[in-house]
Amino acid sequence: MKTRLLATGLALIAMAAGLPGTATAAPRPGAERCDRPAPQPANTSALHHITSGGRDRTYQLHLPDGYRDRRAWPVVLAFHGRGNTGAGTEEFSALSTLPAILVYPNGVVGTGEGNRQAWQGAPYAAPGVDDVAFTRDLLDALETSLCVDPRRVYATGKSNGGGFAALLACEAADRIAAIAPVAGAFYPTGRECRPSRPVPVIGFHGTADVTIPYDGDADRGLPPIRDWTEQWAARDRCRISLPRKEIRPDITISRWIGCARGAEVEHVAVAGGGHTWPGADSYSGGGRTTQTIEAHELIWRFFRAHRLPGAPSTGRVSR
Repeated sequence: MKTRLLATGLALIAMAAGLPGTATAAPRPGAERCDRPAPQPANTSALHHITSGGRDRTYQLHLPDGYRDRRAWPVVLAFHGRGNTGAGTEEFSALSTLPAILVYPNGVVGTGEGNRQAWQGAPYAAPGVDDVAFTRDLLDALETSLCVDPRRVYATGKSNGGGFAALLACEAADRIAAIAPVAGAFYPTGRECRPSRPVPVIGFHGTADVTIPYDGDADRGLPPIRDWTEQWAARDRCRISLPRKEIRPDITISRWIGCARGAEVEHVAVAGGGHTWPGADSYSGGGRTTQTIEAHELIWRFFRAHRLPGAPSTGRVSR
């Protein structure tokens, strides 16, 4: 039943929204270094270390089934929520089933109770930790050690991790092709968001989320989710706001198109949904988890339609 509903929902989304065109870009230095042996077998996950900002940082790396060094693979960065881990996010998100290199970074322990890992931009993040620089360092390392397509690097995340994905769109749009926050915690950072290019955005949020309320939380500086999404549509200079489309009783899709440089903004509202990852089969947060859609599949449908702009590649095959 779940598979049939998912197929129907995806078909309706596709009918309502033709996939936008994509642009190509020149590979970064290091993208051609695809003759090095992979650090682990295909279709496996393993913990890795990297030094950034004078700290030992870690990330969970999953290589897709069929990974070969003769193809330039897309990369999806998936950032955990406060107090979670990369491995925990991999478990509930199903992102590692995608035909891409999946990277699940681990945050630094922040402030407040419980010694919980967090990401830059939140009021409880570790002071002085530059996670944007860490992300750039991580991408540099991945492009050196793996065969990746630097035109197709994407960021998603849940809660605090979703908020950090949005921060990357603001401050690292030269490296991140598109973002997909899930139950995003969009705390004010005190810095204006001025991305170097229009960034495609798809977001997911439950209307009954009590952790990061859909209607916002003024006491914590959290904006209403609809307002935050419309701000991105304005930032991307989208000219057309399409009518909201209810594809299932609990799923409503909003889209903004005609945006600058091929960008697009999409919002998936989950009626009655909690602080959860849509489609998760294990615990991902408090409240109801919809099984009508699979977030990882909609995220991939969106991501694969967008690439960083620029000159054509030198001919390496990409998926």
